[in-house]
Amino acid sequence: VLYKENVGKVTPTPVTPEMERVKRNQEIISSVLYRENLGRATPTPLTPEMERVKRNQEQISSVAYKEGLGKATPSAVTPEMERVRRNQEHISSVLYKEHLAKGTPTPMTPEMERAKRNQENISSVLYSDSFRKQVQGKAAYVLDTPEMRRVRETQKHISTVKYHEDFEKNKGTFTPVVTDPITERVKKNMQDFSDISYRGIQRRVVEMERKRVDQDQENLTG
Repeated sequence: VLYKENVGKVTPTPVTPEMERVKRNQEIISSVLYRENLGRATPTPLTPEMERVKRNQEQISSVAYKEGLGKATPSAVTPEMERVRRNQEHISSVLYKEHLAKGTPTPMTPEMERAKRNQENISSVLYSDSFRKQVQGKAAYVLDTPEMRRVRETQKHISTVKYHEDFEKNKGTFTPVVTDPITERVKKNMQDFSDISYRGIQRRVVEMERKRVDQDQENLTG
């Protein structure tokens, strides 16, 4: 208590990366000086127990070195560790949001809606123009390899054989059609039209032949 009273009040300062670097350098220097002051030692035989201790020490040193680099030793993730990690994420998110300034919400005005729609239309037009220039109207070139030609010829042969097979199978057969009154009426009307047309043409042929004969007779008598 008396010591703290005599110290007085101090201003806390944050630990900067430079201060961390100086601290680590000082620790390394202290370790080197300590080893220099040890002096010479008497060599002893290396027993299996010492080998085991040495390997353990190397593993501990490796772990400590990785911790100094900021990497932790992988371990199983327990439910308690998951809970702590989620809590830490929530705390970080809350602190981040607290450091953000408060924004003023603005209503979506008709002008903003119009600008948004125009931007969407511009994006669509640019995309369509880019697609039209790069893709539309351009054929995809495929190399005509001997294998592709062989497959194409084989496919033609298979199609021809299939067509002839279906033709031979259906040759001599017919598809029955139900005759209803409407079909009969249409058929009769078509027959009548055909007869009228044929008779009209035949009549004109007869008249033209008679005129030609009369013309020939006039020419002979004249």
